[in-house]
Amino acid sequence: MTTPNYLAGYPDSLQQQARELLASGRLGTYLERKYPQSHGVQNDKALYDYVSGLKSRYLKKTAPLSQVRYDSKLKVLKQALGMHTYQSRVQGSRLKAHNSITVAALFREAPPEFLRMIVVHELAHFKEKEHNKAFYQLCCHMEPDYHQLELDTRLWLLWRERQPPA
Repeated sequence: MTTPNYLAGYPDSLQQQARELLASGRLGTYLERKYPQSHGVQNDKALYDYVSGLKSRYLKKTAPLSQVRYDSKLKVLKQALGMHTYQSRVQGSRLKAHNSITVAALFREAPPEFLRMIVVHELAHFKEKEHNKAFYQLCCHMEPDYHQLELDTRLWLLWRERQPPA
């Protein structure tokens, strides 16, 4: 089995553990036991409310959200699980900001912790554009278990990819 693309940046020992869990069929059981719940954020309005709540709690001084939505083509087209856009436009004598977040539709089926991790990641980009130390500190401020959730999300994606189509 080749190295999973989702785990490319992780140590070889961790990648090997993931391959063994996947090959033995225990990865799904591990994830289902650790993350047994599902969430109710199933449409764009609910997602907007969810993201707005996190934004108002942690990023009060950033420009308001213009749009938040699920996108079923995001993973296929952009090889991304979430996307943020930020545009500044001149309107008269003022500068108007447009912030939007798009989340891959497969996160409708994800555990709530994984949805939160993706949303926190995209919100952090409104303050920190690059994946640098300050960016990850902000992610950890909004979600203390950010790094573990990111790893588990990658494992979940790997497991989902290997499941036979329903």
